[in-house]
Amino acid sequence: MNVAAAATPTRIHVERRFPLDLSQSIASIRELYEAAKRSRWDPMKDIDWPALSADRHDAALRDAARRVWSRRAWVEYTGLAETPALLIRFCLEIDREADPKYFLTVRNTEEAWHVEAFHLAAENFGGYLDRPADPAWEPVINQTLYRDALDADRSLDGYVAAHCAVEDGLELELFEAYAAATRDRVLKQLFEHVLADKRRHASFGWLYLESRVAQADRAQRESIARAVAAWIENVAFTGYHVPTLSATIDTRADAQAAALLEQAGLGAIDAAREEQVFVDYLGRARQRLAELGIVPVVAPHPRLGRL
Repeated sequence: MNVAAAATPTRIHVERRFPLDLSQSIASIRELYEAAKRSRWDPMKDIDWPALSADRHDAALRDAARRVWSRRAWVEYTGLAETPALLIRFCLEIDREADPKYFLTVRNTEEAWHVEAFHLAAENFGGYLDRPADPAWEPVINQTLYRDALDADRSLDGYVAAHCAVEDGLELELFEAYAAATRDRVLKQLFEHVLADKRRHASFGWLYLESRVAQADRAQRESIARAVAAWIENVAFTGYHVPTLSATIDTRADAQAAALLEQAGLGAIDAAREEQVFVDYLGRARQRLAELGIVPVVAPHPRLGRL
């Protein structure tokens, strides 16, 4: 996290509540909200943790699992602060639709379940790690998205495009790949619940972006494109979701842990496959954005080049 930026006051909107319109305006997002209400699950009760029997694995594998699942909890924890801030931003901006506000209330609950589930997985493999072994990861993972979401000088539509459409879409693709590589029955249960939630999260971002772009002019589309490009360069390329994309941190231990888990079928894929998921997804996301008239101009990745 940039300390200087964190010390700068964030300008937020002044609330203008009335006229308060709570009518349905984006039916597809209201359907996501209704589906989420019907899909409640309990990480403690709905996953058969005793059957995981993690002690049957050797120490190296348990340590790798602790590392991978703890990191997932750290990343998911970002949402516990981000989503309420995003909800406040939607509520403060005049004329923002009610349906996204309703959906974000349930999204935050689902993120809490994910944090708990990932934490429990790490605990079952020998103990949750409360911080990265390499402190260089801390500023990468300490994303200040709650500030960005509230910042009145940032485009809300740009924020949704970058973080709710493109980023949540990447998370979904990665977790689908992790689930496909999983052979453990208990972890398959975990992924089944988490994936149902993450599909709704990614759908929300793209549906809302599509609804807003229909009304956007050229300048607004360019603003959205800049927000997406900034996320790719400043978040994705730093290794936030895919550790080995970092060009400044030694990621060998992360790659080794992922490879061990893939071999054991414990919810991961190796670094090369993870990077390929990212590259393939980014190509599809950029095509989808281009169809909406949004063309992010992204600097080359230090190792992979122009994507």
